[in-house]
Amino acid sequence: MPDLTRLAILDDYQGVARALGPWDRLPADLAIEVFRDTLADPDALAERLRPFDALVIMRERTPFARALVERLPNLRLLVTTGMRNRSVDLAACAEKGVTVCGTPGFGNPTVDLTWGLILSLARRIPEQERALREGRWQVALGNGLEGKTLGVLGLGNLGARVARVGAAFGMRVVAWSPNLTDERAAAAGATRVGKAALMAEADVLTLHVVLSERSRGIVGADDIARMKRGAFIVNTSRGPLVDQDALIAALREGRIAGAGLDVYDQEPLPPDHPILSAPNTVLTPHLGYVTEENYRVYFQGAVEAVEGYLEGSPVRVLRAD
Repeated sequence: MPDLTRLAILDDYQGVARALGPWDRLPADLAIEVFRDTLADPDALAERLRPFDALVIMRERTPFARALVERLPNLRLLVTTGMRNRSVDLAACAEKGVTVCGTPGFGNPTVDLTWGLILSLARRIPEQERALREGRWQVALGNGLEGKTLGVLGLGNLGARVARVGAAFGMRVVAWSPNLTDERAAAAGATRVGKAALMAEADVLTLHVVLSERSRGIVGADDIARMKRGAFIVNTSRGPLVDQDALIAALREGRIAGAGLDVYDQEPLPPDHPILSAPNTVLTPHLGYVTEENYRVYFQGAVEAVEGYLEGSPVRVLRAD
């Protein structure tokens, strides 16, 4: 039977991994160590991880490219939360004999956060809350959503749920993605439009597509230039989907009304990143999947993956396409 001696849990920012997972089900002689920080330096990261033969990683917080995998001679099991992690080189893992497993998740918590950002922008909630604490009352005028147009870029499972909430607010919902059909759009209560029309008509543009080489920069400078001056961009998918420089320029020049962002081109976001000084933004630190319910399912699945490996029957194995 396979054996493991040392397991590391990476990037436990909130320090909750041990409390939210049934780790006591694992063998008592399996040493478990938790790291709460993310190491960006490749040499320091390789040195830290070299002793471990099993790792549990949180989504895409620490990338596992070929260069890192090849520097971890003891690694035999890599468990990622979720069933897709594009920052793991699955081919390199397979070549090195590393088993990669995923975990289930709970619901669609990113839908909640998407609407939290939209409402915060439209009703200027963070600004009003800060002013209230400073002793000022009703300092700005917000915008209602009823009768406005919600533009959804990417109408998969998550985008469709966001679209249905928009309809419940009384919004007109339009959608575009490269392969979207009229029938799929209608099933989500949306109208399919071309990309140019999506950008021009949306009062709120929200992105829900997977990051790939094809989708990188899918919202570029020309797209942002088509948007209304009163429009908002909301991105809870992946930072590189939007041309960050073009977005920051549009915000600073007042060519769009604001942006709600949960994802960035660099994470964790460095303290000198220019988006932090851009006006009319609501920024959150990649919280889309960060809920207690989701974490409990993640870490339950991680324990199951370790148990399956130790029993010689790995579960939810991820393989290169």
